[in-house]
Amino acid sequence: MRADSTTTFRTLYPPIEPFKTEHLPVSGGHEIYIEQSGKPDGIPILFVHGGPGGGTSAIQRRFFNPQKFRIILFDQRGCGNSRPHASLHKNTTWTLVEDMEAIRAHLGISQWALFGGSWGSTLSLLYAEMHPERVNNLILRGIFLMRQREVDWFYQNGTSSIFPEAWHRFSGAVPEAERGDLVSAYYKRLTEREHEGERLHFAKEWSLWEGSTVTLVPDDEQRAHSVDPVFAIAFARIEAHYFINGGFLEQDNQILRDAGRLMNIPTIIIQGRYDSICPPTSAFELSQAMPWAKLKIVPVAGHSAFEPAIQHELICATDAV
Repeated sequence: MRADSTTTFRTLYPPIEPFKTEHLPVSGGHEIYIEQSGKPDGIPILFVHGGPGGGTSAIQRRFFNPQKFRIILFDQRGCGNSRPHASLHKNTTWTLVEDMEAIRAHLGISQWALFGGSWGSTLSLLYAEMHPERVNNLILRGIFLMRQREVDWFYQNGTSSIFPEAWHRFSGAVPEAERGDLVSAYYKRLTEREHEGERLHFAKEWSLWEGSTVTLVPDDEQRAHSVDPVFAIAFARIEAHYFINGGFLEQDNQILRDAGRLMNIPTIIIQGRYDSICPPTSAFELSQAMPWAKLKIVPVAGHSAFEPAIQHELICATDAV
């Protein structure tokens, strides 16, 4: 945090290339892309990307000291370099948890640290609640607990008041009669055969809505990436599929209900004060359910992991592992 004129933010580590990439066959005909970089015998740390459906990118390797960590990135089912692309078949929260455990076993890792933001925080928490003995650290950012009220905040009535221009475009893409349930309206257009001809259009609109709200300061590069056709079709279809199904959880408050299972895992929660996608209330409630966790609310930041103050805190957190 910039405390005075002599304090500077930490920046990303230099670019690195993977020392190994591969595809791991898993259930349902999926093949999961996995890459490893950094130190082959270093501390294993798994980057759990957001979305769902967001995929990974080379810049995400740079949150970690490559002389210290065995850095593992993977693309969740249907997105990034995983195959088949944009597939919803056998694509649920629990198959993703199974995939993470399959990756761990495949790589011969006994325990690893998890680094997850947004949906990545959701999936990290659910994996850790199911396999607490396999996790030795949790670094979580932009907390999303997969509750209906959080989905409603972003896709119905909440973020819309902060970004009215972007909301006007997003909501205006569907007929007025369907705007009372935009997740359902978009899901229909992203998945049903009769709407196949307009699928890419709605995928771009869905993705652009998030790309327009993810940072505190408008980011043209982020907006441009969000409408890339390959990215948008997977991101929009998979997110809508998960959100229409309540994240496939047993109950709305499942993550908080089971938080006690994580008692022996050192945890840091990093949250932007002005995160309009995942507001700080969820991070605070998680910290209340996990009193051993350290909650760091970053005063001048939104949702993105790459905002300078968030990035600084994330790198400090990985260095402390």
